[in-house]
Amino acid sequence: MAEDFNFLHRDSMLGQTFETSSDTMPNVLIVLNVTQLPVELQDGVLKAMKHAPRNNIVNGAVDCLDNDYQWHTSFVYDQSLRPGELVVNSNRSNYGDTSLSEDFQICVRYNRRIEAFRALGRLLGAARDPRVGTGEHGMFLNFTEQAQFETQGVLIDCSRNGVLRLHSVYFILCNMAYMGLNMLQLYTEDTYEVEGEPLFGYLRGRYTHEELSAIDDYAFDLLSTLRQFIEWSTGIEVIPCIQTLGHFGQVLQWPQYTHLRDNQEVLLAESEATYEFIEKIVKAAASPFRSKRIHLGMDEAYGLGEGRYAQLFGFKEPTKIFVDHLKRVHEICSRLGIQPMLWSDTAKNNTLQGYYDESSNPATPELVESMPQNIDLIFWDYYHTNPDVYEQKLKQHRDLGCRQPWLATGAWTWSRFWTALPFTFASVRASTVTAKNKNHGVRNTFITIWGDEGNECDIYSALPAMCYYAHHGYSSQDEIDISLLKLSFEGICGASFDDWIDDTPSGLPITQRTHYAPNTSKWMLWEDPFVSFLSPQYSDEDFETHYRSIAEHLFDALETKRNLGPLNLRLEFPARIATVLSLKCHLRQRLEDAYRKRQYEQLYDLAQGRLSRLREEVDHLWRYHRQMWMKMYKPFGWEVLELRYGGLRTRLETMYDQIMAHVEYAMTTKDSLSESDPLENEHARIEEFEVDLECLFFGSRTNLLLDYSRAATSIRHG
Repeated sequence: MAEDFNFLHRDSMLGQTFETSSDTMPNVLIVLNVTQLPVELQDGVLKAMKHAPRNNIVNGAVDCLDNDYQWHTSFVYDQSLRPGELVVNSNRSNYGDTSLSEDFQICVRYNRRIEAFRALGRLLGAARDPRVGTGEHGMFLNFTEQAQFETQGVLIDCSRNGVLRLHSVYFILCNMAYMGLNMLQLYTEDTYEVEGEPLFGYLRGRYTHEELSAIDDYAFDLLSTLRQFIEWSTGIEVIPCIQTLGHFGQVLQWPQYTHLRDNQEVLLAESEATYEFIEKIVKAAASPFRSKRIHLGMDEAYGLGEGRYAQLFGFKEPTKIFVDHLKRVHEICSRLGIQPMLWSDTAKNNTLQGYYDESSNPATPELVESMPQNIDLIFWDYYHTNPDVYEQKLKQHRDLGCRQPWLATGAWTWSRFWTALPFTFASVRASTVTAKNKNHGVRNTFITIWGDEGNECDIYSALPAMCYYAHHGYSSQDEIDISLLKLSFEGICGASFDDWIDDTPSGLPITQRTHYAPNTSKWMLWEDPFVSFLSPQYSDEDFETHYRSIAEHLFDALETKRNLGPLNLRLEFPARIATVLSLKCHLRQRLEDAYRKRQYEQLYDLAQGRLSRLREEVDHLWRYHRQMWMKMYKPFGWEVLELRYGGLRTRLETMYDQIMAHVEYAMTTKDSLSESDPLENEHARIEEFEVDLECLFFGSRTNLLLDYSRAATSIRHG
């Protein structure tokens, strides 16, 4: 097991001798003279250097071996370039053409500072190009790029159990800078500090004001500026992202907030106490940040006006309640000098079916007339792989009066352990191709990394998706260069792209009718092992071989490519999950067969062998996941996942004990399975194995997206 994740921080190696890495690639050093860089880049470059995965960005000349290459790199702010334009040139095409008295030089010209850092990311990727060894470096060190968006950023969920530690946020910020992504939102429903509200974010690991200020300072220092005329959009802007209507269940569960409750999840609109509370949380959320923008949420306000609101104020059409509430919150933001944005699923269309219904245009004359001006609407779509859908819905947003809507795509991290990258690539491509269309596209986009269902997923597994999304943002074409993508991921993130994904963005087995990615590994892990009521979904599949081969491949990549990709250490998590599933997937089927045939020796061997090993591997997985969580997140929220592991471990123990007790009884008692056994000994039968299981989701097979409560047991709680 990996004992630490040393890719999170890199100590400075200035002045040391650099040796060629143990893989076959020549060693390339990107040599900077930080004191000679434009002033606005100096602090940020020093920070970013620490996160170069191979420590190959160095400050000043170093002693190198003969087979090292040194790329002496300079940066020039060029006001003549268009915003978002990046130009990189080398002084020689062939490295060998440089004389002893001169250096191989690279000049980076940029207009926005974010492109200067993207250039560093491109150089990190180029340093991994196999053609480096030929000396012909000019072919990949002379290029021009143009950003397709004013804002291209990332939203990370910090509300579903996992609140990232500061060093985890810093790691993500540096990777974003290398990719050219210039906006970060941390989604915090209640996980931020509000003065005088001790139960707001209670026992949830909420961020303090000082922590959020530190994150903003880090992003500001990373890409800080001394030029007064350069706007925020040229660096990484951290925008507060909260909720001001729905998604308030974590707060409204406490009796102290009953007076603010419409229903269990939604605030009470039209109540003055509600707007006093909202002004308080808006101030608290905005005050740590330099940005003058705020994301107010307001999505999925299910049951708006149907709870206490109806009792207090009578019936009112939900969309009217929503718009009136939006006006009040907009007034608060205007008074505080903050520009609001919000998700665009209003009360009129806040179901997935209604929200994505192309024939249902919410822009009625009444709604258009009543919507407050100067609000940015965000269209979010993580499900469609056809660009036409996005084009139609963006038109409807403009019909609603929002001339410049935002577009949010998604990395499929929610309700699973590892990002569903193939489907993510397909949906991100459709979204981004539409977004950068010059006729009906948008200026501002971001990719979301949600943590629904406990935040079980290793969100660093979304880094390939972020890299893919970023490359689309710097290309006007519908397709991107996949070889360049892989090199960039390897150079920036320090991992092998092909080991992190079982397919590449080209040739995906996904059709335009595919609207989600199943989470088979999740529900197979949490499914009750004794009852195994979902096993008929995969009874004729050979998942033992499937998951065993995945585990073997990942453990091999983990061990053999440490130097090639230090971030490959993260592969231990999915490798351990695959190991568990290879043992668990058909275990109940084998045990039931031996039980019904009264093959007690076989039943005993399965319990002592495969079942016992499964219990050991579940323990290893639990401990590894806990270690990974504690390094990455604050401890609060882990108890939710630990209870799941605890349930699985105890059910496996019960399963083992019941089988062993039955075998002992059967071996010492004749006709132990006879229904007429007068002793009625509780160990005479294993009744769970006597039930003929049914296929519950006929036709779906394993193409299911299930949450924990649905997968863990067939019994409804309550």
